[in-house]
Amino acid sequence: MPDLFDSPSSPTSASAGPRPLADRLRPKTLGQVIGQEQVLGPDAPLGAMLASGSLSSLVLWGPPGVGKTTIARLLADETDLHFVQISAIFTGVPELRKVFEAARMRRQNGKGTLLFVDEIHRFNKAQQDGFLPHMEDGTILLVGATTENPSFELNAALLSRAQVLILTRLNDADLERLAQRAEADLARKLPLDAQARDQLINMADGDGRSLLNLIEQVAAWKTDKPLGTDALTSRLMKRAAKYDKSGEEHYNLISALHKSVRGSDPDAALYWLARMLTGGEDPRYLARRIVRMAVEDIGLADPQAQHVCLQAWETYERLGSPEGELALGQAVTYLALAPKSNAGYVAFKAAMAAARQTGSEPPPRHILNAPTKLMKEQGFGTGYAYDHDAEDGFSGQNYFPDTMKRGIYYLPVDRGFERELKKRVDFFAGLRVKRQGSTN
Repeated sequence: MPDLFDSPSSPTSASAGPRPLADRLRPKTLGQVIGQEQVLGPDAPLGAMLASGSLSSLVLWGPPGVGKTTIARLLADETDLHFVQISAIFTGVPELRKVFEAARMRRQNGKGTLLFVDEIHRFNKAQQDGFLPHMEDGTILLVGATTENPSFELNAALLSRAQVLILTRLNDADLERLAQRAEADLARKLPLDAQARDQLINMADGDGRSLLNLIEQVAAWKTDKPLGTDALTSRLMKRAAKYDKSGEEHYNLISALHKSVRGSDPDAALYWLARMLTGGEDPRYLARRIVRMAVEDIGLADPQAQHVCLQAWETYERLGSPEGELALGQAVTYLALAPKSNAGYVAFKAAMAAARQTGSEPPPRHILNAPTKLMKEQGFGTGYAYDHDAEDGFSGQNYFPDTMKRGIYYLPVDRGFERELKKRVDFFAGLRVKRQGSTN
């Protein structure tokens, strides 16, 4: 039944028109929520509260699209509380006063209020203090949602009156279940092959709402056969703009210079450098590209190469043209004759690919600092081994996300200084296996 103190607009009146897929699939009960078993399970905090019939004020901390708003709404249903939702972005002190007064009058009529505050961290400290008396006298049961660390963004007084629950990004299995639920609502399978379906899951990056929005776009495509990953990414991701064709010769020559350096041919490298300089190329552009060659193609096989290039750049800035161009020529000659390794370059690209693939996986809690009491209670920093206290100054503990298989990206070559680095990599790899094996 409508409440005297409610806004005239309601979910019922707003649902007459077409509804987005994410809205249609919003769970009707807590049992339908995908993921978040760590807070919703029978022995988890919310499960225990609901079983005991005693729900306290809460702060839901987690990334976007993991169910914070949905859980808050369903908690109101489970506890027969009137649900009121506000956003800290659009709500000021006058609006808050009206919300509190409506909740007070509602309470006098025998109905409690669950006040859901989205982006609660955006309220300043004084505004946060304004919630306290209404929480203490039972006028409202506060459920705040935040993507920021409550330890740093929320008042200690507010945190002392609310339990913080950490919601996590949805894993691939959770997102697949959500995709299947969407297909059931759409009454058809998505027009994607297996690889493209996996790519769609990866693109959502643990965000359920984002996945449903992507699925809604894909479902609208008219196609007679399943699409692959190339077709998917071309339709859903904006492509980078191509270079202007008028600059083709410019890029041809810098490519020739770069590949001559990589091919250890100093004469050819000097020729293409001279061609670009006589053609009017900006020497500062060449200096920047030469440094790039050092980090991409020489890397740690000769750590001095990067310094030579930076010194040549600095020399040019001091002398200008044409005198300073000689320093660039010397840097190019040094790079062409230096031992080559792209192991660092390949390792960095592999790490970037892994970062995109795994999305927002958090670091393992044992290597996270715990500067606040809340973070200590959540287990941050527990079990960290201080390497300087370990034998050989090496603990061998895991630094990758707990849910991620250890990556091996840097594979040094047996040339130049990397020959020494390869010995170190192999030494620590063997020691890591030994140390981790002794702890299992």
